[in-house]
Amino acid sequence: MNFNFKTGIGRHKKLVFFSLCFFLIIADFAGCAPKKLAVQEILIERDGTALAAVKAEIARTQEERTQGLMHRKNLGEGEGMLFVFERDEVLSFWMKDTVIPLSLAYIASDGRIIEIRDLRPNDLNSVRSSRSVRYALEVPQGWFSRAGVQPGDIVKY
Repeated sequence: MNFNFKTGIGRHKKLVFFSLCFFLIIADFAGCAPKKLAVQEILIERDGTALAAVKAEIARTQEERTQGLMHRKNLGEGEGMLFVFERDEVLSFWMKDTVIPLSLAYIASDGRIIEIRDLRPNDLNSVRSSRSVRYALEVPQGWFSRAGVQPGDIVKY
């Protein structure tokens, strides 16, 4: 490609070339931006009484679940991400590229919290559920205990 500024053709080619490069760079950045997930208020109850509410992003697809909360810098109190799976299974989570300390609740298909585990930032060790579950809810570390939430409580989704 000739980028000679002395000819009109060269200037045109250079303008087209740099415009294309700019477009590709912008398109790449747009593709890297996290996709906006649906947000829903999730209620947690005990004996029919509401204990707490979480404003949760809903991760339904494999791509959304794989991305999770990776590369996030912060997560507000009372915010989280609910991971929804198609069927009951033993789940396993790790913290690759996740810098926020999190707590994770494994939840049965009937909404009952089976267990709550704390996760360390950037830890590549898997944290498995003790049995088959349908959902997982991640929140800022310690939020479940601060809100009085414990295993046996019911998540209303």
